[in-house]
Amino acid sequence: MSKIKVSQKLSLIGKTKKQIACIKGLGLRKINDSRIIDDTPENLGMVNVVKHMVNIERIEE
Repeated sequence: MSKIKVSQKLSLIGKTKKQIACIKGLGLRKINDSRIIDDTPENLGMVNVVKHMVNIERIEE
């Protein structure tokens, strides 16, 4: 299974509850925080909601 690295680049101030929940669901807590997560449809759906707030990198295994 492939992985993706997700890094938060914007603050959560003034964002919608759905966007905040997606950031928390991805395991991100503050600006410049990064997580390596599985490339599943559920995770990609959360990334799609906050794609303007995160940087995404594919990690090849």
